[in-house]
Amino acid sequence: MKVIFMCTANSCRSVLCEAMFNHIAPAGMQAFSTGSQPKGQIHPMSLKTLEKAGISTQGLYSKGNEALADLQPDFVITVCDNAAGEACPIYFGSAHKAHWGLADPSDCDESEAQMVAAFDATLVQIRRRLEAFMALPFAELDREQLNAQMARIGQL
Repeated sequence: MKVIFMCTANSCRSVLCEAMFNHIAPAGMQAFSTGSQPKGQIHPMSLKTLEKAGISTQGLYSKGNEALADLQPDFVITVCDNAAGEACPIYFGSAHKAHWGLADPSDCDESEAQMVAAFDATLVQIRRRLEAFMALPFAELDREQLNAQMARIGQL
């Protein structure tokens, strides 16, 4: 199973999702992240947050949708409000699509401690959603039921 987490900049939320998914996923499941307008670099606090949580950052980089054009994902999950309104590229085909909106932790312009707390809280929320996703009885759900469960997870 292949999952793409899509955001606009591919520097925070989608990258955190990719890394956490690959950290906890069982064999046969793999995540990727992409952005419709990638910044070209991952936010430094994203990397620090992952490293602090003991999650590998190896191989992570900010990339656009075209970098995954040949992937043929099973799921495409948008994680920021900007990407939610955008059409997924046609080459993502018949993938299940869901929106799991997350507040942008890099928008925290208070203190560094508050930004750290925002990134930590985002990672906790991501893990909760991913654990719910991985617990789904995929083989027992038809497309409509699976899409409903994906929407439900986006509300966690």
